[in-house]
Amino acid sequence: MEKGSRKKSARLVDVAERAGVSVATASKALHDNPRVSARTRNHVQRIASELAYTPNKLAQSLVSGLTGTVGLVTSDMQGRFSTQILIGAENTLEAESFSVLLTNARGDPSLEALHVRKLLSLKVDGFILMGRETDPRASWGSDLNVPLVYAYAPSTDPSDASITCDNVDAGKMAVNHLISCGRHKIAIIGGDGTFAASQDRTKGSMTALKEAGLRPAGPVRFGQWDGSWGRGATRLLLDQDVDFDAVVCQNDQIARGCIDVLKERGIRVPEDVAVIGHDNWSELVDISRPELTSIDNNAIEIGSQAAQMLLDAVGGKPHHGIRYLPCRLIQRGSTVLLD
Repeated sequence: MEKGSRKKSARLVDVAERAGVSVATASKALHDNPRVSARTRNHVQRIASELAYTPNKLAQSLVSGLTGTVGLVTSDMQGRFSTQILIGAENTLEAESFSVLLTNARGDPSLEALHVRKLLSLKVDGFILMGRETDPRASWGSDLNVPLVYAYAPSTDPSDASITCDNVDAGKMAVNHLISCGRHKIAIIGGDGTFAASQDRTKGSMTALKEAGLRPAGPVRFGQWDGSWGRGATRLLLDQDVDFDAVVCQNDQIARGCIDVLKERGIRVPEDVAVIGHDNWSELVDISRPELTSIDNNAIEIGSQAAQMLLDAVGGKPHHGIRYLPCRLIQRGSTVLLD
């Protein structure tokens, strides 16, 4: 070989010729098309590996009209949910050879608009817009001419595709778990009552209590999403002599504050009072003593399904409306005595 010369890269036609199949079949086999038999797919993929074949992304984009890139705009990179949603979305997109271009709008609509327009100039095939809370958000409408999926914060437009966690069912799940633990005097400490998450979790909890023929122990109180409010609300329950044997706290910070006060007053958790939180924030639930039972929002699965919804739309099969993903109960020592 002459100095400076390079080995010619294998082409799709070379793979097809060596494998003894058509170019179309080779292409389908390399993309794991189920219409091609497993035996043929394995054969073609082995040949492609032997030839060190690398798909020509430029040629593919010219044929398909796609760039293989997706814009993911988040409103809060520091949030406990957005990172998990991002992981789920990236896992699904990368499995289909799509790259993710990530930007952070920091909860600023004007900054989100700037990022969206910049990503459009880069010819992304679609967007996932991730919210910081589950409160519904304004729709971008159909002006962008590429598919959009709204993750965590659903769009107010029912024609859009949105996915979020089912906070109503989460509220029911929390109460039903406590009932299954033999508790029937259940207090509820809410978060900020102006948030959809607080409203939905309260609705679910009240429904579960009613179905069980129960009423909440004391009034449902709303405050802030922090441990200080959890401590203050728990002191109110105790100082007003409310008879309770369990507490639903609408996030894990509130639950930690609740447990702190119960322990200060000599009340055992969970023997005397069981406590359950929401969000399953690892920085809190694992260091709580006892470890905190909590409702997990399934954020990684929200991201994964949002990405699949977007891929479906890119493929010509768009979704519409809001998909509510069930949450998961993670049982720990704050509600049940564990060996």
